[in-house]
Amino acid sequence: MAMRNQRILVFLVVVVLPLLVSVCSSAPSPPPPPPQQKKLMWHYYKVTNTCRDAELYVRHQVKLHWDKDKSITAKLLRLLYSDCFVTGCDASVLLDGPNSEKTAPQNSGLGGFVFIDRIKKVLEQRCPGAVSCADLLNLATRDAVALAGAPSYPVFTGRRDGLTSSKSSVDLPLPSISWQASLEYFKSRGLNVLDMTTLLGSHSMGKTHCRYILDRLYNFKGTKKPDPNMDPSFLSSMRKLCPPKTQKGQTDPLVYLNPQSGSHYNFTESYYSRVLSKKAVLGIDQQLLFGEDTKDITDEFAATFEDFRRSFAYSMSRMGAIKVLTGDQGEIRQNCRVPNH
Repeated sequence: MAMRNQRILVFLVVVVLPLLVSVCSSAPSPPPPPPQQKKLMWHYYKVTNTCRDAELYVRHQVKLHWDKDKSITAKLLRLLYSDCFVTGCDASVLLDGPNSEKTAPQNSGLGGFVFIDRIKKVLEQRCPGAVSCADLLNLATRDAVALAGAPSYPVFTGRRDGLTSSKSSVDLPLPSISWQASLEYFKSRGLNVLDMTTLLGSHSMGKTHCRYILDRLYNFKGTKKPDPNMDPSFLSSMRKLCPPKTQKGQTDPLVYLNPQSGSHYNFTESYYSRVLSKKAVLGIDQQLLFGEDTKDITDEFAATFEDFRRSFAYSMSRMGAIKVLTGDQGEIRQNCRVPNH
């Protein structure tokens, strides 16, 4: 275990910290992009002179909205995850239509679309046809995350928008997935075990529907008993919020993913502390205890929040590079909800 912890710390110090230092530095040279991001560019819109202040426009709109509604951070994180992990970071999740990704059952409850529309309207007024919806979503998420207490991480830009969206391609895993299956899923997207354990830290904030945890509360793996890996007092409190069946006309209740953060919507080490205390809400979060590496990483992040913040910055940057469209691929939508033609 000591050796694994040492490997984690070496990665954070050698790879993640230099990246963040270069971002925060006043030096003009950009940070080196991860391998997947070499098709993208640091400050693409400024370098190409297509919309020099694009990132400032996005940051201003995010701050205005965040001051009124801090839940926007959780909404944007969920939206970006749903976009990047299906067909890649191509803003296909923003497209409307009866068979679009946003109508898939796995994407039930997604929010933030109207906010993205608002930013896009501002960008089209300032720089018509210049900034892609895919870049907009990545930049807005980064700025909202920074306001919530995580570090501002590098977003390399120059993405193009996908032309189609189909819910038949949505294969997001359910929250009850095992850590082994979850790791394979992340690996299929070019990410690793540190990325997975880190990105699940997004569950530091936000809400989920009770239907995604009813099995843990009442019928774990068909046993008609609760998940034995739940703290008894936590189980009792969650059962009060999530009855086994809803009454006629009652909607599926929502519960906080991290009751300690709750309506504050901020990043803290409490997510990992709750996993260690067997008080995680989602099954996939509690599963982090059962993987050798994921358990060690969880221990590290619970003990040293700054290590989590650094790792989160790097993993978010890596996720934003999954299957990006650049150059002559895709298009730059005028309206994020519909293709140009």
